[in-house]
Amino acid sequence: MSINSIERTYDVVVVGGGLSGMCAAIAAARHGVKTAIIQNRSVFGGNASSEVRMHIVGASSHAAKRDLAETGILMEMLLENKRRNPYASFPVFDSILWETVTFQENLDSYLNTNMDDAVVENGRILAVICHQNTTETELKIFGKIFIDATGHGTLGTMAGCDSRMGSEGKDAFGEPNAPDMANTDTQGNTLMFSAIDRGEKVTFLKPKWAYTFTEEDLKYREHANSVGSHADGGALVEFEEGSGRLPHFSNVDNGYWWIELGGNWDDIIRQGEEIRDELVKCVYGVWDHLKNQGDHGVDNYDLDWVGMVPGYRESRRLMGDYLLNEMDVRANRVFEDAVAYGGWQMDQHTPGGIFDFDKHPSRILNYDGCYTIPYRCFYSRQVSNLMMAGRDISTTKMAFGSTRVMGTCAVGGQAAGTAAAIAISKGCTPAQVGGYIDELQQTLLKDDCYIPGFANHDPADLCRGAKVTASSFREGCEPENVINGVARRVGSSENAWESRDLESAVLTLTLAQAAKVGQIRITFDPNLTREIMPSMTRNVRERQVKGMPHELVRDYTVEALLDGGVVWSKEVADNYQRLNIHELPQALTCDSIRITVHATHGLNTARIYEVRAYEK
Repeated sequence: MSINSIERTYDVVVVGGGLSGMCAAIAAARHGVKTAIIQNRSVFGGNASSEVRMHIVGASSHAAKRDLAETGILMEMLLENKRRNPYASFPVFDSILWETVTFQENLDSYLNTNMDDAVVENGRILAVICHQNTTETELKIFGKIFIDATGHGTLGTMAGCDSRMGSEGKDAFGEPNAPDMANTDTQGNTLMFSAIDRGEKVTFLKPKWAYTFTEEDLKYREHANSVGSHADGGALVEFEEGSGRLPHFSNVDNGYWWIELGGNWDDIIRQGEEIRDELVKCVYGVWDHLKNQGDHGVDNYDLDWVGMVPGYRESRRLMGDYLLNEMDVRANRVFEDAVAYGGWQMDQHTPGGIFDFDKHPSRILNYDGCYTIPYRCFYSRQVSNLMMAGRDISTTKMAFGSTRVMGTCAVGGQAAGTAAAIAISKGCTPAQVGGYIDELQQTLLKDDCYIPGFANHDPADLCRGAKVTASSFREGCEPENVINGVARRVGSSENAWESRDLESAVLTLTLAQAAKVGQIRITFDPNLTREIMPSMTRNVRERQVKGMPHELVRDYTVEALLDGGVVWSKEVADNYQRLNIHELPQALTCDSIRITVHATHGLNTARIYEVRAYEK
């Protein structure tokens, strides 16, 4: 029997279907370029999928840092999940991620498809050679621009890119917390597990192949079923003055991030299967300790699920024109070519993982605020049509300790995909998009991404010169805030209009002059401090609001007016998204836009961060 063989051609090809690859592919497709995403698993989401079940953390550091939640495509997917998946089932979350990709115009997806090789010529990738296991199909997928979202930097390695693995020495970039000498240690892999309270005593029989751990072995790792005395599961936490502190929790029902191995193995990629097998032995050994060695408060708990796909933290990092470093992170640096941001603490996991019994599982370097990530970290310095998204972007090991988390990877992916679309439209390389950096930044802001230090100055936005009035407002939340260019609270600046109540919640933007309007964009407040992602961790779930965020506007009317008469209107009921884009059936001449809020998901006032209008 012959193997089916086909060829396909795209503008942008994304390899890797975790959150960064998804956001990159969706962003490129939404900007009108023909895009493919190749994923070697049967589900999208990577570490956030049901295969691994890690919750999505980012710059807000588990809500320790206010108003820093990631928006854009990631927020859109999380709000969709919040509406339809109230009990945060990871398999249901899989379907929402699948839906977002599958029904996106201009985007073709290839699940269960492994990239086996790359065709490279004169420093450019021409195509990738893939095999789809389920259909026994060999694919040769051509592209103009490729985005490596594999995590391992696999495509870049196949194409001959420089990469790094492990830590730079202290002197390489002047990083005070880097080791004195360079090494090849990485953060390790983890297998998650979940347990359920059966309401009666449940026994556990230890498999003969499982490891045995004593209380002395686990003395630095929180593992009782209670609120922990150490932050983040027993990590050693170092705080800068004024920095947000991590929440304390230790739940037995969600598995432990510190069941970790691979950081000091010879090759964390090539030995991945061996590491997985060892992790299984460790998970069952830890569960045996909890159940059968002392009172850990788990008599009624039953092991419900053990993952068989490890969550990777670290492997290769591909080199771009700039390596983000520790000093950039700690200084909250704002780059001229910033396109994404992070705020998660820098962490350094012990190389031996769970078997480093005499060490805390991680050293966490916390700091106040957030930093930006420059565009130069998202494209290869060697392969002219290769970009990076996710944990393989161009950073030092120290900065990687912060950039590696999924929220940060997702917004970086959206930036990379948007840049790829601009490169296609301009007929230039990804590096040359740096010459159009203002266009890239303004496009990202328009698409509801946040870039600290940057504001909307889009000349096509008809609302920028508008006069804004409201039927009522709270002090500090004046109506003109909706056109100040910043669509979230920053420090003490609300950057939003908020009404006094819902009895008088009407916002009116009077344009500088009558103009043709074909699109109106409204940005609401979903509370950018409180977490909304699916999580196995009980404390994380219990911190989340039930239902949709209370601040989010639910029912409203948007109208376009000319000389006081309504020329177009739309009633919206049961809104659940932050960014609402209204396409008018045709560009209509109007001189004002009026938004009347009728109800929210719980708050007794209306909050709007931004209103934009475009001819098309």
